Amino acid sequence: MKLASLKSRRDGALILVSRDLTRAVAAGFVAPTLQSAIEDWDAVAPELRALAARLECGLRESFPFREQDCASPLPRAYQWADGSAYVNHVALVRKSRGAEMPESFWSDPLMYQGGSDVFLGPRDAIPLLDEKHDLDLEAEVAIVTDDVPMGVTPEEARDHIKLVMLVNDVTLRGLVPPELAKGFGFFQSKPASAFSPVAVTPDELDDAWDGGRLSLPLLSFVNGAPLGRPDAGKDMTFDFPRLIAHAARTRALSAGTIIGSGTISNRDADGGPGRPIAQGGDGYSCIAEQRVVEKLIEGAPRTPFLKAGDVVRIEMRVADGRSIFGAIEQRVANSGPRP
Repeated sequence: MKLASLKSRRDGALILVSRDLTRAVAAGFVAPTLQSAIEDWDAVAPELRALAARLECGLRESFPFREQDCASPLPRAYQWADGSAYVNHVALVRKSRGAEMPESFWSDPLMYQGGSDVFLGPRDAIPLLDEKHDLDLEAEVAIVTDDVPMGVTPEEARDHIKLVMLVNDVTLRGLVPPELAKGFGFFQSKPASAFSPVAVTPDELDDAWDGGRLSLPLLSFVNGAPLGRPDAGKDMTFDFPRLIAHAARTRALSAGTIIGSGTISNRDADGGPGRPIAQGGDGYSCIAEQRVVEKLIEGAPRTPFLKAGDVVRIEMRVADGRSIFGAIEQRVANSGPRP
């Protein structure tokens, strides 16, 4: 199934979307919101699947699906925890700010608790208060869980993954070093994230989903130019069941918890940090990584961070070019300082 939330009040209105992302049908009579569906998944999923089947067969009256009408699938969530499963990304970004990487990062996942009271829609503008904050995109995969008990094992955690989607985990790079120097984690440097128009059940992903990893390229563009196409299943040190078990080590997770993979990042074939697309590599899922590699190769970074008017696009496609989740496409808007 493919599910989305039309913009409506705070939590959206649940719809089911056709596999080709062209048609949709209201699902409010089954569950008014995606959050309510996740909370009662075992009961409502069969009804939603039956409705999805009728939509695919043309047996249900539908309407044209427009990604720009969507909020994030969960317009707000009880919990948003973002991991850093691609340790190559961690190493590169830490290098950019002169920080060493402890060896434990290869065996124990990193995770931070993000703001989840409001998410940006997939076509909403990214507000930027000050270009000196160094706005960056971070293209990731995320999953949504049902209720997860405390102390769940990775093997048990697989059954708690109900939906998969994409995320732009927006970061203000210029605010990261002073925040982390305080020793208390991200806050101001992590404004509202945006998720793909559509969240899908894992069975929609066929062989690309192995129960813990999604092995397809994640495509990122800035102003229409390709930034990255790394494979989300490659170089993922910690898969999603491991991330869920890490998050639930000392507390239960409520239905509707979102867990992100962290920025998708691939090493080069020779074990190096990865090459830009212009040099035949798979590129990067954030500007910070490209700047680090530019510094290593050319002596100084030259790609600027995002500024007002720039457009970011994040998408994942199957082999024939069809979009799976729809596209996150956001323009950076200068929100300016308040008077």
